[in-house]
Amino acid sequence: MARSDTVFVCQSCGAVHAKWAGRCDSCGSWNTLAEEAPSAPLSSQASPKRATGRRSRLELVDLGSETDDPPRFQTGIAEFDRVAGGGLVPGSAVLVGGDPGIGKSTLLLQAVAKLAKTGAKAVYVSGEEAADQVRRRARRLGLADSPVALAAETSLEVILDGLKAEKPDIAIIDSIQTLWSDQLAAAPGTVAQVRACAQELVRFAKKRNTAVILVGHVTKDGQIAGPRVVEHMVDAVLYFEGERSHQFRILRAVKNRFGPADEIGVFEMADAGLAEVMNPSALFLDGRGDDASGAAVFAGMEGTRPVLTEIQALVAPAAFGTPRRAVVGWDSGRLAMVLAVLEARCGLGFGGRDVYLNVAGGLKISEPAADLAVAAALISSSFDTPLPGDGVIFGEIALSGDVRPVGRAEARLKEAAKLGFNRAIAPAGVEGAGLAMTGIKTVADLVARLQPKG
Repeated sequence: MARSDTVFVCQSCGAVHAKWAGRCDSCGSWNTLAEEAPSAPLSSQASPKRATGRRSRLELVDLGSETDDPPRFQTGIAEFDRVAGGGLVPGSAVLVGGDPGIGKSTLLLQAVAKLAKTGAKAVYVSGEEAADQVRRRARRLGLADSPVALAAETSLEVILDGLKAEKPDIAIIDSIQTLWSDQLAAAPGTVAQVRACAQELVRFAKKRNTAVILVGHVTKDGQIAGPRVVEHMVDAVLYFEGERSHQFRILRAVKNRFGPADEIGVFEMADAGLAEVMNPSALFLDGRGDDASGAAVFAGMEGTRPVLTEIQALVAPAAFGTPRRAVVGWDSGRLAMVLAVLEARCGLGFGGRDVYLNVAGGLKISEPAADLAVAAALISSSFDTPLPGDGVIFGEIALSGDVRPVGRAEARLKEAAKLGFNRAIAPAGVEGAGLAMTGIKTVADLVARLQPKG
């Protein structure tokens, strides 16, 4: 029986199958197997050094030897430099992902243009647009006078040859899914092509001491398309998030070898491109009206930055037999836990009522310190009693109903005081910087304080 000349590769995890199947055996994804030509075995790709009988020696260094921190490239965009850990490190590889049309190319073009004006040599390689399209966008953003070298190419070999000859300090590749290598028979955007092209570009960045930024597409689940091994190869992974209905965008670091992870930078979409927002709390709290029931101001932390945002809750009678639970900007499982604690420990019934929860401004909150603010918003809406408009709330709720302390309480309270808040509801034992503190030991204490008298 003749051996098949093709294999089937999962486009989600990169697993190789001998025959097609509807479901990948490795990751369990459905309809992700695509037919590709098998790559040559590693044994047939002889190394030139091994063929001549010479071997490279492994270089070992002492762990305790002192090394100077490499100088970083400051882009001049404070929010971008904050997320990158203080600037771009020479020889680093950064992966930037985001939804289509969210502004990834615009942000990187602004960053590389400002960096080029400082004297750094920058190259922008576009695989999705022609060079004239990039020029027109630069003119619209007021960056036409920036000394940035543009190129429109998708062949990996041509791009690497050009970068080696140009020797830039920073290179932008937009995007990694459009590149292809003639060493592989797979189509551009497949797992094999994305993995091979990313590996060669990361190798180039390390050897040539060039900061390389790769732009990646995202799937419908919000993850960067292609194999997850690409995220392990690069030094930093940044996600550019935002809702089209809102004017602001958030650049979030989920991995960074040269700085803190979970750091965010906030930008506002304007006519002249993306403008950085120096005070995100004022933006998220903009438009707050009079005191209304179901609205609580949460003092949260995004990386090293305190951010204040409004959590809105609405508890209404269920129109049908099954009550609804709608959540925007928070974890639905965490909401179910808070509701269960309020029912079991405080006697509040939500079984016959709809519950709607929304984080104002489109911000996504993931830290458990928002439990107490969510509980306060739910209690306020249930009793139709407004919370103090000049107060902030934060704290973690345990299944026993106890309120646990959270980290960076002092930074949260300082941010609240800076924005004009006078009081705070926090776990017991937390001392505020000039704010009137209300210590909460259990959720029952919060219900007793918010419950109307009589």
